[in-house]
Amino acid sequence: MIVVGVGVGPKMLTAEGIEAIQKASVVYGSGRALELAKPYIPKGTPIDTIKDYKNIRLLPADAVILSTGDPMFSGLGKFAAVNDTVIPGISSFQAACARLKVNLTNFSCVTAHGRKEIDSAKEELIREIRLGKNVFLLPDEKFGAADVCAVLKEILVQADVYSLEEIGYPEEKILKGDVDNPPLPVSELYGLMIVLQN
Repeated sequence: MIVVGVGVGPKMLTAEGIEAIQKASVVYGSGRALELAKPYIPKGTPIDTIKDYKNIRLLPADAVILSTGDPMFSGLGKFAAVNDTVIPGISSFQAACARLKVNLTNFSCVTAHGRKEIDSAKEELIREIRLGKNVFLLPDEKFGAADVCAVLKEILVQADVYSLEEIGYPEEKILKGDVDNPPLPVSELYGLMIVLQN
């Protein structure tokens, strides 16, 4: 199979990804991923919504699986086998760094999204912050902006905290807060950027 990152929002699909989609025998993805790739799927190509992620390894070699953002950043690339192909997409992390004009090199990425054990995401966040790293975090409904700021306050860290909602979409919104005044996103589709204060 070929796992294609469709990017975090509209117009963020790469030329390599478009080419793979146009040659696919069948295209699978979530509703959102299929919508982002729709302009590039040739008429008549079968499309289907992924219902069972455990069995995507059984798909044909020329089947394309769409992953929102980048497949290797909390995406479907984790299901790729040795002989499968993974085509990167523009991730929420890359887009967030571009929007805020911050360098990617002093960041760690943490994902709480979809984790059964939120404590492991908290521990990872604390470890990276104590190493002096800025953090880009994909939140979960059980570990959102207010929860992250509470953890930072508890370990006596001062940081600017940005909520980046609906990146790449017309309704994109960036909110800035800090550990005492967390940004309060209204969308479920957002990332958090934690930039340590000197």
